[in-house]
Amino acid sequence: MKKAENFGEWYNEIVELANLTDKRYSVKGMNVWTPYGWKIMLLIDGYIRKYFDETGHGEVCFPLLIPETEFSKEKEHIKGFDEEVFWVTHAGLNPLDVRLLLRPTSETAMYSLFSIWIRSHADLPLKVYQLVNVFRYETKQTRAFIRVREIHFFESHTCHATAEDAEAQIREDLEILERFAKHLCLPYRLLKRTEWDKFPGADYTIGIDIMLPSGRSLQIGSIHQYLENFSRPYNIKYEDEKGDHKYVHQTTFGMSERLVGAVVAVHGDDKGIFVPPDIAPFQAVIVPIPAKGLVGSVNEESSKLSKELLNAGIRVHLDLRDLRPGNKFYDWELKGVPLRLELGPRDIEKKVVTAARRDDGKKVQLSRDCIAEEVMNLLDTISNNLLARAEAELKNNIIDATSLEDLPDKMIRVGWCGSEECGREIEVSTGRSILGTPIDKEADTATKCVVCGKETDSIVYISRQL
Repeated sequence: MKKAENFGEWYNEIVELANLTDKRYSVKGMNVWTPYGWKIMLLIDGYIRKYFDETGHGEVCFPLLIPETEFSKEKEHIKGFDEEVFWVTHAGLNPLDVRLLLRPTSETAMYSLFSIWIRSHADLPLKVYQLVNVFRYETKQTRAFIRVREIHFFESHTCHATAEDAEAQIREDLEILERFAKHLCLPYRLLKRTEWDKFPGADYTIGIDIMLPSGRSLQIGSIHQYLENFSRPYNIKYEDEKGDHKYVHQTTFGMSERLVGAVVAVHGDDKGIFVPPDIAPFQAVIVPIPAKGLVGSVNEESSKLSKELLNAGIRVHLDLRDLRPGNKFYDWELKGVPLRLELGPRDIEKKVVTAARRDDGKKVQLSRDCIAEEVMNLLDTISNNLLARAEAELKNNIIDATSLEDLPDKMIRVGWCGSEECGREIEVSTGRSILGTPIDKEADTATKCVVCGKETDSIVYISRQL
C-alpha cells in the first residue's frame, strides 16, 4: 500500500511489517511492545528523563489503582473521564467496599499525597514526573500507538506558590518541548484549546499538534495550567513567610506513546518507517559485501568496524545473516535505520566505507581512518535534513481561509471573534474540530471572524483530527 494513496492502511501495514508492536494480544487495544519498538520508546523516554532531571524534576512512581473516593473529589475531572474508566470492583470473590479504578491519568492519585508532602513555602516548588502506563477505554477504532487502551504515558506535575510561578513553569515546559522534539525531528503547533475542549479541571490547556500526511491533525501532548482548581478539593496548602495558609498553583505536562506513531506517520515512506538517528535502535547497520574466497576476511574487517563504532558510542548492528545483501538492504530500509554501511573487498582495499543514507538514498564514501567522526557527522546531517523536510511539509499543509466552504483536508487558519457561538458554528458547519489559537501571536492576523464577520486579530486553527 502506498502512503499517498491510503495513509490509514499504509500506517497499519508498515507498523506490522517493521515489527514495532504485536496487536494480537487477547485484549483489544492493549498491544505488546516488541524489542525494536520498545527500544525506540525507551530512547524517547531517555530524552524525557534527561530534560526533566536537568530542570529539577524528580521521578516518582505512583500506584496504578485509585480509590473512587479520591477520584470523585474533583468533579470536572471525573466528568471528563467517566466514559473511559476501567473499574475494579472485586478482590477475588469479595466485593470491594470502595471501588478502585485504573488510572486514566494521575492527578487524583498524586494530589492526596501532595497535601501531605507540602507544608510550607520551603517545600515549593514541588516538581515531579513519572513514566507509567495509563488506561482509557477508547471507544473509537484502535490504532497502534495512536488509539490504544493501555497507554505508555509521561506526565509531570508541579506545585507553585503563585500563579506567576506556575506560568514560569509552563514557559520552562515549552523550552523543554522545543529541545526534545528536535530529537524526533517533529515540527508542531502550540494551540490554546477552547473552553469546551480544555482538559477537565484545567484553567487552560495548550495542545501540541502535528500534521499527518492524511491531512488530519494529531495531538501528541498537552500542557495544562490548573491554578487552584485541584489544590482546593485536595486541600494542598502551604504556609507562607507571614504564617498565612494558601492554596498552591499547579501545572501538568503530558505526552504518550503517540510520539512513536507520529514518527512513523511523519517520516515513513513507501519503503518503510524512518527512525530519526537520535531515537533509532540502530543508527547504522553494517552489511558485508562478500566476494568468492574473501567472505572470512570481509566479515573480520566488518567486525572490527562494528567494534570501533560501538566504542565511539554509535548504536550499530553487524548483519552477518546468510542472506544476499539486497535482502538485507530491504529489511533495514523497512525498519528505518538511518545509515547503511557497506564493506566489501574494494572498500577495504581503498580504505573507505560506502554509506547509504536512508533519507535520500544517496551513497557516499567515508574514510576508514576517521570513520566514527564521519558517521556521527553524517547522522547529524540526516537529522537536520529530516527536520527541515518535515517543517516544510507542515508549512505547506497550513492554509488560510476566509470562508468555511470547500475546505481541503489540511490544517486551516481562519479568523474567529472568540465567541463560543461562532466557534461551535465553525465546528458544525465544517465537520472539523477547533484546535485552538496560537499561544504566540502570528504575523498578519488582522482579519474578520469567518462566521459573524466581526473585525478580529485572533485566528484559530481547525482540522479533522485522527
